[in-house]
Amino acid sequence: MDRPDCDVVIAGAGPAGGALALALRASGLRLAVLETQFSPMAADPRPLALAYGTRLLLERLDLWRSLAPVTPILGIHVSQRGGFGRVMLDAAAARLPALGYVLDYARLAALTRERLEGDWCEYLPGASICRVDATADAVVLAVQGAGGGMRRIRARLLAVADGGTGAAGEAMRAIDYGQAAVTARVASVLPHEGVAYERFTPEGPLALLPDGERSALVWVTAPERARALSSGPEPEFLAGLQQAFGGRLGRFTAVERRGVFPLALKLARDPVERRTVRIGNAAQTLHPVAGQGLNLALRDAWELAEVLGRAPREALGEPGMLRRYATRRRLDRAGAIGFTHGLARIFSSDLAPLRCARGFALAALAASPPARDFLVRRMSFGARG
Repeated sequence: MDRPDCDVVIAGAGPAGGALALALRASGLRLAVLETQFSPMAADPRPLALAYGTRLLLERLDLWRSLAPVTPILGIHVSQRGGFGRVMLDAAAARLPALGYVLDYARLAALTRERLEGDWCEYLPGASICRVDATADAVVLAVQGAGGGMRRIRARLLAVADGGTGAAGEAMRAIDYGQAAVTARVASVLPHEGVAYERFTPEGPLALLPDGERSALVWVTAPERARALSSGPEPEFLAGLQQAFGGRLGRFTAVERRGVFPLALKLARDPVERRTVRIGNAAQTLHPVAGQGLNLALRDAWELAEVLGRAPREALGEPGMLRRYATRRRLDRAGAIGFTHGLARIFSSDLAPLRCARGFALAALAASPPARDFLVRRMSFGARG
């Protein structure tokens, strides 16, 4: 092939795309990173639950120390409203310093973008891809810059990490859950003591994550109710939350930073195709139950970087290389998708037989330390943990 302008173009500079670029920084490959969704992220209210295994990846990328302060999750209490059965997952019992950590999406996104500055890669904020032509030899992109000018970029490989929009949107198929997530930060009379709560209700899962002195809330419910909760009076919101969650944290006293996000399972029709690979939300967008989405995305980025780093430059983007990556990710990806989709479906029904079966399953998990250890390792490190 003719000499390309760069070896790898990364479409998307959020956490997944930024992590891929940073993981390739010492590889010697010529990188271009297009920020296809460039916009200020300071107002993004979404909380992140990063698994312990994700912390290890971020340490390798020299990002972790700059994210401080983060709040450790020392335990996870799982229960269902209106039914028996509960289980407590404990970091000490799993021989881990923490089961996970809570921080804002906006902080991680801003940090990865900041690290892209400099002369080690070509960072193009505000760029958008207008056309992609992939052949057996190269992928050629028509790119519109932030100022409106057009540019042609020829590369060996296109890595799409734009969150399932832009370059990835038309390659995705979606299953609408008919739900939306309300996110917020809430204060309570009793301290959380580092415990996260996953409470399954007939409307959907409700998670409270330790976040500083307060708790980060992810409350899944019907879209109409979610919109009403996000904009309604504070006393009504707190009363509804109290009814749905119960009294384990005492009385809820304040709420701030409310937001709403529609929920759907989105899957790439094929994560790899000619000269193109999709990672993170561009490959799969998951239900927020169990908080697996970003953790899976960062494992995508890390393992793609490993495959690229070991391949000869001339082999980048070739079918054999793409198949190796897809094979490495198949089990982890299928496990996370199946786990979260199954939980979203099984725990969003109030049928008595299902409620009873869920109770027995939670009770059995609580009584089996090996089963709890297996679950914690899968949630912390993925299928290869």
